Amino acid sequence: MNPDQIHPVIHVLDQSTVNQIAAGEVVERPSSVVKELVENAIDAGARSVRIDLFAAEGKITSIRIVDDGCGMSPRDAALAFVPHATSKITGIEDLDTIRTLGFRGEALASIAAVSRVTLITKPRASGLIAGTKIIIAGGKTEDQGEIGAPEGTSILVEDLFFNTPARKKFLKSINTELAQVHTIMEGVCFSHPECSFRLFYNSHEQMMTDRSTRPLDTIARLYGADTVKHLIPVEVEFPFMAVTGYISQPSLSRKDTARMLVIINGRFISSAVINNAVRAGYGTLLAKDRSPVAFLSLRIDTGLVDVNVHPTKKLVRLSREKEIAEAVRKSVADALLSKDLIPAAGISVQAAVTPPAVPVPLSPSAYTYPVIEPAPSGVSESTHTGTTDSDRRLRQTELVTGIAAVHSTLPAIEVIGEFGGIYILGRTETDELVIIDQHAAHERILYEQVLLRLKGEHHSQELIWPVILHRTPRERAILRDLLPALAAEGFVLEEFGGDTFIVRAIPVVLGRMEDAGIIDEIISDLVHDASAATVNNRERITRVIACRGAIKAGTVCTREQCQRIVDQLRLTQNPYTCPHGRPTVIRFSRPDLDAMFKRT
Repeated sequence: MNPDQIHPVIHVLDQSTVNQIAAGEVVERPSSVVKELVENAIDAGARSVRIDLFAAEGKITSIRIVDDGCGMSPRDAALAFVPHATSKITGIEDLDTIRTLGFRGEALASIAAVSRVTLITKPRASGLIAGTKIIIAGGKTEDQGEIGAPEGTSILVEDLFFNTPARKKFLKSINTELAQVHTIMEGVCFSHPECSFRLFYNSHEQMMTDRSTRPLDTIARLYGADTVKHLIPVEVEFPFMAVTGYISQPSLSRKDTARMLVIINGRFISSAVINNAVRAGYGTLLAKDRSPVAFLSLRIDTGLVDVNVHPTKKLVRLSREKEIAEAVRKSVADALLSKDLIPAAGISVQAAVTPPAVPVPLSPSAYTYPVIEPAPSGVSESTHTGTTDSDRRLRQTELVTGIAAVHSTLPAIEVIGEFGGIYILGRTETDELVIIDQHAAHERILYEQVLLRLKGEHHSQELIWPVILHRTPRERAILRDLLPALAAEGFVLEEFGGDTFIVRAIPVVLGRMEDAGIIDEIISDLVHDASAATVNNRERITRVIACRGAIKAGTVCTREQCQRIVDQLRLTQNPYTCPHGRPTVIRFSRPDLDAMFKRT
């Protein structure tokens, strides 16, 4: 058979189909149109942008964006709808130095391919009397001519996806689509406070920001003044980048990441790497199911940022990703540890994040207080049942830890009593009442000592009588993987044949182990630890050691022992939460108490 007679199966798509496929990558939903057109307005030097959304029968029917930017000449207005026509770059080498939000020349062409677009524009300070009007439907120009118009650009997008009914069918409810637009605009407003934005839905104002040189003004407009009250500034310079913005105190947190806004070189982006770095900066200040509120702007050498990795430019690729993430983590951690983070009574202390692998050095600030490290207490017999064991545990955590006892982020606290074997009651020099969770506080103390003493010469202590552990097949498999990490922390475990392991040594920080059952509990906790997927093995083991080695809730301590717990807590680098993110201290000011008793 003649090869030319074989029926061809490969053919070149027509331009209309190509345009619609390209549009499908860039224009996913109404919010995509808003994003692309607003970014074009910002690139055009707009000082104010108005967004109007109109809806009927549960669907967004039209979108209009009006700006006072530089506008376009008649020739540029026509070229703007040609695929890959752009004023932002001239060649591939420009991709390494992009500072504009758009650059591919896809937005207008893609939007016009799946809707009816009316463009009215007039260049700024051009001396022209009339502006230019262009109407395009489904990628085809229907009308072009002159029209009276102010300087700037107005674009009306109607009948979105009229020629792609399959895509139109998958649009969500009007509320869902509006929420997507709000998400986009929140990021745009924060990243460009120098421009004012007004968003309307069916002529009703939904969002409004003013031009400002202070990002806090924009944040207050978007999220309210109460949010601003709980924010901590971040401003750090690194050799290859700078981090500025605001993060929330641990008392302000959420179950989602909706309030974590990240800007890279003026571009609002989505980055799991940066989000995780922010969480890591909080360490154990947040519980694992909570996320902080953060508004961060990163200025990074453009050569380290690839913005050309996603059709809608939502994602970026970072060349020195690990270094950038570590810089963000350190910026957040340093900012947090320079502030007084004791939550006031009545404030939600829900808070989330994977902890840093090593503790972050304490930075003295206006919120630090001088401390004198307490001398190790002598051996004494307690007169209360159970407090002998507490004495032993407290002596263990009074050993030299390597923490420089110069400043504390906690004020001096005088213990005035205890309640239920769980809470220590104290007062500060400024007459504030503080309540301290006994177990959480001692757990924090022990946690930091484990981290700081791992390199000590006497890392392990041999047991007089080795402990035999029996494990199920599943537990054996998990425990085998943990053996190297356990050895690094001071546990000496060996397989002893069959389903058994033998424990020959434990970390020194646990002190004299009088109850062998605790060793079994520690290993059981590690095998069944639910945090295995979110933290590394060292962190898991450290947390478990701290939890099992600390004074238990319900253990009645003498006032002297309570004072020792408080004094030791003041020596820690992060005295505000236990390793799991629960608060250690809550304060009641005198005005708080007066209000409770109607004395105001």
